[in-house]
Amino acid sequence: MQFHHLGYVSGDPRVQPAAGTGINRPAELPEQVDVLIVGSGPAGMLTAAQLAQFPGITTRLVERRGGRLEIGQADGIQARSVETFQAFGFAEAITSEAYWITEMAFWRPDTENPTHIIRGGRAKDDETGISEFKHLIVNQARVLDYFAEVAKNAPARLTPDYGWDFQGLEVTDDGDYPVKVTLVRSAGPDAGAEKTVHAKYVVGCDGARSKVRASIGCTMAGDKANHAWGVMDVLAKTDFPDIRTKCAIQSHDGGSILLIPREGGHLFRMYVDLGVVPENDNGHVRTTSIEEIIAKANAIINPYTLEVRNVAWHSVYEVGHRLTDRFDDVLPEQLGTRTPRVFITGDACHTHSAKAGQGMNVSMQDGFNIGWKLAHVLEGRSSEALLSTYSAERQVVAKNLIDFDKEWSTMMAKKPEEFDSPSDLEDFYVRTAEFPAGFMTEYAPSLITGEATHQSLATGYPVGKRFKSAVACRVCDTNPLQLGHQATADGRWRIYVFADPAPAGAASPVADFAQWLATAPDSPMTATPEGLDADAWFDVKVIYQQPHEDIDINAVPAVFKPEVGPFKLTQYEKVYGIVPGNDIFDERGLSRDGVVVVVRPDQYVANILPLTATAELGEFFAQIHSGARV
Repeated sequence: MQFHHLGYVSGDPRVQPAAGTGINRPAELPEQVDVLIVGSGPAGMLTAAQLAQFPGITTRLVERRGGRLEIGQADGIQARSVETFQAFGFAEAITSEAYWITEMAFWRPDTENPTHIIRGGRAKDDETGISEFKHLIVNQARVLDYFAEVAKNAPARLTPDYGWDFQGLEVTDDGDYPVKVTLVRSAGPDAGAEKTVHAKYVVGCDGARSKVRASIGCTMAGDKANHAWGVMDVLAKTDFPDIRTKCAIQSHDGGSILLIPREGGHLFRMYVDLGVVPENDNGHVRTTSIEEIIAKANAIINPYTLEVRNVAWHSVYEVGHRLTDRFDDVLPEQLGTRTPRVFITGDACHTHSAKAGQGMNVSMQDGFNIGWKLAHVLEGRSSEALLSTYSAERQVVAKNLIDFDKEWSTMMAKKPEEFDSPSDLEDFYVRTAEFPAGFMTEYAPSLITGEATHQSLATGYPVGKRFKSAVACRVCDTNPLQLGHQATADGRWRIYVFADPAPAGAASPVADFAQWLATAPDSPMTATPEGLDADAWFDVKVIYQQPHEDIDINAVPAVFKPEVGPFKLTQYEKVYGIVPGNDIFDERGLSRDGVVVVVRPDQYVANILPLTATAELGEFFAQIHSGARV
C-alpha cells in the first residue's frame, strides 16, 4: 500500500483523501449524474467501488431496499473473485472470516447395503495450483459490505442511495445526459414520491426480474430442467462425519445433496434434491416446507441423521438457464452506428443454478469489466467505442457458464446407476477445476485485446486470460512479493517489462525500450495529461533477470522510477528482480530475450510483445485513445 506521497498520513491509509465529487458530496440524489447504477448486488457494488476511484465522475447507486442486505443467498467465492478482492484491498480480511474449501468428499451408496451411503472418494480443490488464493464460502451480504467500505473510503466517497425503486428509462437525444430515468421512493417518510434523474450512462444490476432489462427491450431466453432443489442454511446436530467438508452426496433412490459448510464453524448449506417437477406443477413445488426439505435430507444421508436446531434461511428453486442475446441497449441493426448508453449485468442478463457457485462471481466480473471502461470514456482516456466491448466480451462468458452449469446440474441430478463409473462425478469435478475457479475466461481479440502473435514469448500469460501472479523480489526493500498483488483496482493499465539478461544500466534492449517509453511521441505515456503524475494512467514495472542484490537501483531507467505527488518523490517500488529457486521467468515461460506483458485494468492480459516492438505497442494504445477527449 502506498501513502505519504501527498503528505504525512496519521490515520487509516485505506481512507483516501476526498476529492472532486467526494468533497461535500450531496446527501440528496442529484438530478444529473454521469453514471446511475441500479441495484446494490455484487455487480452493482463492485461497479460503484471501481467508479468511486474516479472523483471527477458523478456516480450514484440506487437501491430499492431501505438499507444494506442482511441475508445473502449466494455464498461461493471462487479464487478469481479473491484475486479481484485483492485489487480492491480486502482479500486478506474477507479470507480470515470465510470458510476455506480445500477438499470435496464424494459420498455414494454402499454396494453391500445400498440404503446406506459411504464416502467413495476425495478430491483436492486446487490440486494443480490454479491460484495462490483460496476457494471461499462467505455470505454475499459481507461481500457487499466490503465493497461498500471501499466505495465509501474512495476519493468520491460513494455510498448507496437506499429506498429508490427504478420504474423505467428513456434514451433521448437531449444533450450530455440523454438517459432519462424515473424513480419512485420505496422507503422513508416520503415513500411514493417520484423523481427524474438524467444520466449519461445507466448500469442495470437489478437482478433476474430486472426492470432495466425490460426498459431496453431485452428478454431472457433459455430453458428449465424441470428439476427442483430445496436449499437451506441451518445449524444442526448430526453424526454425518463430513459435515464441515464440501460434499456431493448421492443416495440409492432418495436423490442427492450438495453440502456446503459456511463461515463461522457451525452453519452449513444443503442443496437437497426434490426430484423431477411435473409439467403441470404450476409452481406447487415451491411451496415445499422446510420440514419436508429436512426430512428429504435425512432420507438421503441414511444411516446418518440430521437434527436441525435453527434455520437461518431456506428456499426452493427450479433449475433454469436463461440468457439475453445482448448486454446493452444497442439493437442488432444499430451495431456500428451508435455506442451503448445502458448496460445490464449479473442476473439481469444471465441466470443459472446456484450449485456451481458461479452467479455472484460472474456478476462481479461483469461489474469489473464495465466499471473501468465507463471511467476511461468519461475521463477522456478512451473513445466511446470502448463501451461496445462490454456486451461482446461478457455475453460469451455467460454463455460458456450456462453450458458448464447445465452439465454440472445434470450430473448432480443423476441417479448412481446412471453413471458409467462410480467416480464419474468426482472425475468431472477434478477435470473442470479451472472453470469453477473462474479462470476459463479468455477474451477474443478486440479493441483492447491483441492477437496472440507473440504468445511464445510468454507462454504462462495467455493473451485474453487473467494475469496469473508469480513471485518477484522488490529491489528497494528486498521483499519477495506476488507481482500481481501489487496491482490495485485504480483503473490503470499495467505494462510489465521483463528485461533481457543485461544488468541495469547497461546498453540493452530494455534500456532502449525505456528510452522510447519515456520520450517517444508514439509512446502510450504521452497520453497522460500534463499536471498528473507520470504513472497516473500507466503503471509500468520492470523485472530484471538478476537477484535484487545484483541490481543497482540508481542505474535503472527513470521511467521505471517516476516522480509522484506534490513533492515529486521517487517511486522506487516498480523495480523487481527474480527470486532464486522461484524464478518468475521460468515459472511463467518468459523469454530470456525479454518481453512486454500488457495487462488491462481488470487484470486480463491484453498483449504480449518483444522489447523491440515499440511501434506495435504504440499502435495498440493509439487505437484505444483514438477519438478520446483528453
